[in-house]
Amino acid sequence: MTHPMFAPDPAMTELVLDYCREKLAEDPIALDHSGDKAMLDTVLGGCIGDGPQAPEKVLRLFDEHMLPGVISTDSPRFLAFIPTAPTTASCLFDMVVSALSLQGSSWLEAAGVIAAENQVIRVLADLAGLPPSAGGVFLSGGSAGNLSALAVARDTARRRLGTGRRLRMAVCESAHSSIAKALHLLDVGTLEVAPVDHRMTGAALRAALAADDEPETVVGAVATAGTTNAGIVDDIAGVAAVTAERGLWLHVDAAYGGAALLSSRARHLLAGIEHADSFIVDPHKWLFSPFDCAALVYRHPAQAKAVHTQDAAYLDAVHRGDDQGDTPTEWNPSDYAYHLTRRARGLATWFSLSVNGLDAYREAVDAAITQARSAAALIRRHRQLELVRHPQLSIVLFRRHGWEVADYYDWSARLLRDQIGFVTPTTWEGRPAARLAFLHPSTTDEIVEEILATTR
Repeated sequence: MTHPMFAPDPAMTELVLDYCREKLAEDPIALDHSGDKAMLDTVLGGCIGDGPQAPEKVLRLFDEHMLPGVISTDSPRFLAFIPTAPTTASCLFDMVVSALSLQGSSWLEAAGVIAAENQVIRVLADLAGLPPSAGGVFLSGGSAGNLSALAVARDTARRRLGTGRRLRMAVCESAHSSIAKALHLLDVGTLEVAPVDHRMTGAALRAALAADDEPETVVGAVATAGTTNAGIVDDIAGVAAVTAERGLWLHVDAAYGGAALLSSRARHLLAGIEHADSFIVDPHKWLFSPFDCAALVYRHPAQAKAVHTQDAAYLDAVHRGDDQGDTPTEWNPSDYAYHLTRRARGLATWFSLSVNGLDAYREAVDAAITQARSAAALIRRHRQLELVRHPQLSIVLFRRHGWEVADYYDWSARLLRDQIGFVTPTTWEGRPAARLAFLHPSTTDEIVEEILATTR
């Protein structure tokens, strides 16, 4: 007999599906607010107890009190951090993944899932210009992808060099914070490369290596395709030339900017990524998928498999059908990153890409770049505003003359309170600034003008 918790419940199913239909039909999407801890503690008090509660009551509690305390990252007015804008198709299919409890840990258990995910990995590898042997895996986010890739870079170098010395990676100060954290966890040191206009360049990397006392301990370099703060792309081609000369691993953190591979306006900025040994891109950012979804792609997946495969008696069945080489007929995602169990987080992207087609994605990516350039033009027309730098991708930095740090934070709070937008301050070259991160194709000049008007 089926346990009551697992028995089909048509009434609860309809309740939840009706709620999802209602939310998916919202247009525009409400921005909402930050939560109040005291209020949330009060309304959640006693929610979980020994006995059951009616699903209608719990769902109403969520809708009336919890959801309004979650700022909608998929609102066209969410311009802070890096927004998200999942397509309707990706949201719907993510429901399928959850409803069917689909996982994607091994070929033995989830061949259908993995085959579909690998089709997306192939699309990304082709966009980047990597060879047919390239392959990879979906993870929870860019931080997990960077950590997994850099572990492969370190261990591959150790095998090649046969040294017990502490190894290092060349990085620039503009690299994402997860790079420094990953290298710390891996006990890998850094060679700091002086930025040139906030970019790592090939010439700067070459100069840093030439000036270093122990260049032989530097085994790789990390280039960034779209810095989080300003959307700046490193000189990937120049860096790649140096790493090729010296036999160094090249990792490209394209978590945000990798989507520009689809752009007719910005693809040229990522020239050189075709030489990467590994790169990441987050579909839950600019490739319009739900959280949490990051793709990690390797030029030679066998190198990653040698590092990340987990061996245990209970896993023998998983690895029994493994083929050797870069293109095995059975593909275990657990072999290509530090994880083991994983949800089928790439399926929503696969469904949306299949349903919408790449041309629709190209148009949506270009829309954000166009909007950023339009916003920059609007800022230039405001006498009290100063454009900090022209956007390369879809992030715009600007300042309001006469404002200090507190003024920017007060302004940000007013914008959110009045539901005009969510814009958070940042720091640029030691001074406070405002930052607009465009991603949603439905963000318009009218929304931007409404936000800018509040700076008067």
